Amino acid sequence: MSSSQAFESKLHTLADDAAASAGQAINSTKRAADSVLNTLSDKVDDLRDDSSGAAKRIAEQIDDLAHRAVALAKQAGSGVRKQAERTGELTVGYVKDEPVKAILMAAAAGAATAVLLGMLSRGRQRD
Repeated sequence: MSSSQAFESKLHTLADDAAASAGQAINSTKRAADSVLNTLSDKVDDLRDDSSGAAKRIAEQIDDLAHRAVALAKQAGSGVRKQAERTGELTVGYVKDEPVKAILMAAAAGAATAVLLGMLSRGRQRD
C-alpha cells in the first residue's frame, strides 16, 4: 500500500470514528433529552394528581361546609319556630288572664299603625 493509500485509509478510519462518535453523542443527547422529558412528564402528572387531590379536598370541604350550613339553618329555623310557639302561648295566656288590657293594647297598636301609614301616604303624595 502506498503512502497516499495508507493516508486515505487512515482518513476514512478517522472519519468513520468521528461519525461513530458523533452518532453516539447524538444518541446520548437524545437519551438524556428523553429522560428529562420523561421526568418532566412525570412531574406534570404528579402535579396534576396533586391538584386533583387538592381539588377533591376543596370540594369535600365545600360539601362539608354546605352540610353544616344546612344543619345550622335547620337548627335556627327550629329555634325560631319554638320561640314563636312560646311567644304565641304566652300571648294567649296573657289574653286569657287580662282580656281588657289585651284589647286596649291591640287597639293602641292598631291606632299607631294607622297613624304611621297615614303619615307615610301623605309624605308620598307631597313628593
